[in-house]
Amino acid sequence: MAVYVVGDIQACYSGLKKLLLKAKFKPERDTLWAVGDLIGRGPQALETIEFLMSLGDSFNTVLGNHDLHFLAVSQGIRENRDKEGFGAILQSSHKNRIVNWLRNKPLAASPAPGFFLSHAGLYPLWSERKAFKLAQATCHYLNSPQWLKLLEYMYGNEEVRWNDSLTGLARHKFVIDAFTRMRFVDQNAVLNLNLKTGPQDAPEGIFPWFEHPRLKHDDHLLFGHWAALDGYCPNKRVHALDTGYIWGGKLTLMNLSTLETLSVKSRTL
Repeated sequence: MAVYVVGDIQACYSGLKKLLLKAKFKPERDTLWAVGDLIGRGPQALETIEFLMSLGDSFNTVLGNHDLHFLAVSQGIRENRDKEGFGAILQSSHKNRIVNWLRNKPLAASPAPGFFLSHAGLYPLWSERKAFKLAQATCHYLNSPQWLKLLEYMYGNEEVRWNDSLTGLARHKFVIDAFTRMRFVDQNAVLNLNLKTGPQDAPEGIFPWFEHPRLKHDDHLLFGHWAALDGYCPNKRVHALDTGYIWGGKLTLMNLSTLETLSVKSRTL
């Protein structure tokens, strides 16, 4: 039995099917995890979600920023834009079932012993244990009757500095940003949520979260979100799995037993 983790699918169902065929994935035998951003921008959102849901217990995922944005759009908190590709799900008779399925997914998970998975990475000032605790609390709020308040509040680039004294929606917003939007931080671990380039183009004093000197982790860290990395990370225990399939790159999957990766190329170029 193999445990696989796939990078940002972003509603590219055809690419996902090709990749799983290449890996000889069998749902009755294997388990598939995703780094989040199951949908968003790609052309096959409904097909992607319906397929992943059909895998039952053989599939799980953490939430990405596009997944959370879909939840906000589905509740009328944000306007639907054609470029997001959500239309087919919003018009589907299964919309509410899909919304509830996504709402119950975690922000962080351990897909296998010795592995930590989240969409954007591990915030440098948190241990894995603390990160799991914070993720669980925010997901509990997302599944509470007050969940719409959190979806309304999560937009914007405020609360970029972590403080243990943060409470309420401000605390949950930071947790969401750290798990789903983080790329760069400064020496004080302040999030820079505006910069989306590769590390080589970052201004002085700004660097990738995985290069922060206070980052300590026992597990292998698995993340997506950052297509500009093209799968490269200098830390051998940190694995960048977003290789930009939606932008004409590749869709990548890792076998956690061997740390080997498989990819399929996009045909969008």
